[in-house]
Amino acid sequence: MADGSFLELPETFCSASKPTSQQACKKEDCPSEWLLSDWTECSTSCGEGTQTRSAICRKVLKTGVSTVVNSTLCPPLPFSSSIRPCMLATCARPGRPSTKHSPHIAAARNVYIQTRRQRKLHFIVGGFAYLLPKTAVVLRCPTRRFRKPLITWEKDGQHLISSAHITVAPFGYLKIHRLRPSDAGIYTCSAGPAREQFVIKLIGGNHKLVARPLSLRSEEEALAVRKVSPKEALQTHKHQNGIFANGSKAEKRGLPADPGSRYDDIVSRLLEQGGWPGELLTSWEVQDSMERNTSSEEDPNAEQALLHLPFTMVTEQKRLDDILRNLSQQPEELRDLYGKHLVAQLAQDIFRSHLEHQGMLLKPSEQRFPPVAIPPHKHVSGFSSSLRTSSGEAGGGSRRPHRKPTILRKISAAQQLSASEVVTHLGQTVALASGTLSVLLHCEAIGNPRPTISWARNGEEVQFSDRILLQPDDSLQILAPVEADVGFYTCNATNALGYDSVSIAVTLAGKPLVKTSRMTVVNTEKPAVTVDVGSTIKTVQGANVTINCQVAGVPEAEVTWFRNKSKLGSSHHLHEGSLLLTNVSSLDQGLYSCRAANVHGELTENTQLLILDPPHVPTQLEDIKALLSATGPNLPSVLTSPLGTQLVLDPGNSALLGCPIKGYPTPNITWFHGGQPIATTTGVTHHILASGQILQVANLSGGSQGEFSCLAQNEAGMLVQKASLVIQDYWWSVDRLVTCSASCGNRGVQQPRLRCLLNNTEVDPAHCAGKARPAVQPIACNRRDCPSRWMVTSWSACTRSCGGGIQTRRVTCQKLKASGISTPVSNDMCTQLAKRPVDTQACNQQLCVEWAFSNWGQCNGPCIGPRLAVQHRQVFCQTRDGITLPSEQCSALPRPVSTQNCWSDACSVHWRVSLWTLCTATCGNYGFQSRRVECVHARTNKAVPEHLCSWGPRPANWQRCNITPCENMECRDTTRYCEKVKQLKLCQLSQFKSRCCGTCGKA
Repeated sequence: MADGSFLELPETFCSASKPTSQQACKKEDCPSEWLLSDWTECSTSCGEGTQTRSAICRKVLKTGVSTVVNSTLCPPLPFSSSIRPCMLATCARPGRPSTKHSPHIAAARNVYIQTRRQRKLHFIVGGFAYLLPKTAVVLRCPTRRFRKPLITWEKDGQHLISSAHITVAPFGYLKIHRLRPSDAGIYTCSAGPAREQFVIKLIGGNHKLVARPLSLRSEEEALAVRKVSPKEALQTHKHQNGIFANGSKAEKRGLPADPGSRYDDIVSRLLEQGGWPGELLTSWEVQDSMERNTSSEEDPNAEQALLHLPFTMVTEQKRLDDILRNLSQQPEELRDLYGKHLVAQLAQDIFRSHLEHQGMLLKPSEQRFPPVAIPPHKHVSGFSSSLRTSSGEAGGGSRRPHRKPTILRKISAAQQLSASEVVTHLGQTVALASGTLSVLLHCEAIGNPRPTISWARNGEEVQFSDRILLQPDDSLQILAPVEADVGFYTCNATNALGYDSVSIAVTLAGKPLVKTSRMTVVNTEKPAVTVDVGSTIKTVQGANVTINCQVAGVPEAEVTWFRNKSKLGSSHHLHEGSLLLTNVSSLDQGLYSCRAANVHGELTENTQLLILDPPHVPTQLEDIKALLSATGPNLPSVLTSPLGTQLVLDPGNSALLGCPIKGYPTPNITWFHGGQPIATTTGVTHHILASGQILQVANLSGGSQGEFSCLAQNEAGMLVQKASLVIQDYWWSVDRLVTCSASCGNRGVQQPRLRCLLNNTEVDPAHCAGKARPAVQPIACNRRDCPSRWMVTSWSACTRSCGGGIQTRRVTCQKLKASGISTPVSNDMCTQLAKRPVDTQACNQQLCVEWAFSNWGQCNGPCIGPRLAVQHRQVFCQTRDGITLPSEQCSALPRPVSTQNCWSDACSVHWRVSLWTLCTATCGNYGFQSRRVECVHARTNKAVPEHLCSWGPRPANWQRCNITPCENMECRDTTRYCEKVKQLKLCQLSQFKSRCCGTCGKA
């Protein structure tokens, strides 16, 4: 247009050919992938069983044709993808009628829309959720008549297992840690035959739904896109962009072809700004600006605006189904306009319900402290789970609606009517002084039916007396308060729809006061648990634990948290001093202490946190196997398992059954036989060992075989594992060989084969060693004339041992008769059947080689004895023609020696020694004497180098002497060197002074 805008015209106005809107891409072979069949029926008709399905490895070629390939080309397939447990109705016990109730999943048919950031959201299967990225999601699957550890999860038809991003908990719930686009899809919870789904979609920028990545779509969708024509694909794309386009017959009835996208268009319109009431548009814009500008300073006006918008909106699916059904009945030209009207009306109803819910509570501007901590899975921030339509509100007339009790929080200073009387509403702290004679605590509550007011002190019902009075307006008055009246007073408002409670603290002279509870809380299923300090908490791993430490005091007491007497950082604190522990594990176990302190004193209260671990099978079984081996080294053993195991034994044998289990507290183990406690079962000789982990069954008989089970249970849960003992004898079976040992002639036999069988299954023959072995005889077979064939003799000896020779043999055509006689026939009869074998061949082609050697060298080697030396010569490999070859060529021949002994005059030598010298001492331990040792020639008697005499041991050239104790009666020198010792002034040293006692003692 002239102003720069565009005007869309019908396609007939354009004369040029229309450009193509689609083109082929990715024309290449797809990676190999598994194709899984449907699950088979449960292997049992009642109780626990298994389901299986087959898998083939296939590949989609670039031509669009699928072909089956080798399974090694596909990625490893987890065991859980081909087998899974299943649970049907409980089997009927003898004498008891069977129940026909199947497992049931308590689904919630709601639609959830997240509008503001939250760290974690909790849902129940059965609905649809449109959520913001990076939100943690806990998806629960509440079941009846079904064990939670057997629940399985699927996403878009694919079995889910735990990973770093998704946790499949054994307590029936699924946790996605931080949502991302690949998490969008249909999640299915299976409890035996019962199945429920939950659809997750993501909301992106500008409040638009995030398109699901193409790579994550199911294979069936991808194949359907390949097969559809471009025109049909374009029509499908148009339909997916709005609820007001022409659809299929199923869609015109309000049921889109893709069940996971049923409400996408309505939610998209709700997320548009035009669909909300005008006064709340700015709130949403403020939220976007706050998320983009993440500064440390918070805008109080923005926070106030955000309070009008709920965190997560909830509505029933039935309401949205009604809108879709109404739209499908409208004319096409009015469908878009009418749809906008219905969506706008839905938005009005949403916020009307939200504002009504907020009206039941105190306005945020009037609150100083949030009075009640609402569990995350119940906090929906003002959007009722059952929306009321306009017609429903109009039909109510002037009748007052029913509502739950709500206590009015009036946060105002306590009124001092006189020096001795204090009047206050809930929410304040009352400090008793020495002159206080009366305290009046007001409690006002609204609700329909009218709530009933009751009072409690420190968790116990207040006992009224002539000093503690309940006034006609339900106020509590304390006359002449004493120290025993100090504590937290709670006003409880109750009617048929629910209850509400608020506390007020009464302290003595402003001293710190802590609201405590002395109960033990055990949590095995809930994702979050909240208690007051002073309680003992026992919870499973992964739960969020909040420990409230509500304190009071004048001035206000400061709260400090400790864990095992070590101070905790401020990152764990919540408002009003509560402590939040997220996703607790065994590392969080310990004693948590809350200390409240002000100028008047301090007070500390403790809470013990214990992490429960439900009974489960340990990943490492070496400990229980070693225990079984130590208990009965020669006894057969078997480990129980949740799916059951089996051990086959001979009659009269004994067996050990192990129950591998771990958990905290240590689970108690009870053994059963045939469903009855083994302690009350007759006919089974047994011993329970190793604190119940091992069951020894002795002298097995028909009455003692069957199913044995161990029940392990503690405060966190229970686990049943099973094993069956089967008594079956072994026996010999005689089978005839299918094929004969020969096809013709007189030697063909069928040798009967003995097999050791157990329950018609072949086992190791050693099991039948003690059984009588049947006598078997070979049976003749195929006793007939053989066709003519070539017969050859053995090869003759080679004509030469090396250098190339010739071998020969005799080749004849013969025919073997059924009698065993072989007769020669014409060569032509064999030539027709097979080629004539050769009768000549070459042999010994290797070279003729030999060892050659040189003359012996001179006898001048090292001496090895008297007149005895060594001489050498060279040894080498060569041909008979004198050509030298590597020594390896002659390795097959004995090698001549290359060294030998010889006589040498130079080796006529010996050791010569002189006489010993005088001893250096006359007594003591230090005397020695020496002599001269040399190597001399025997003939010349002259000294020669000592290495010539090395063939004999060299005599010693010194030794100790006069090793006798010296007499102590007189001081005498024991060495002749004492004069030198005195000259060198060494007498001061003890070792010289003792040996030169006489010389060193002279003046």
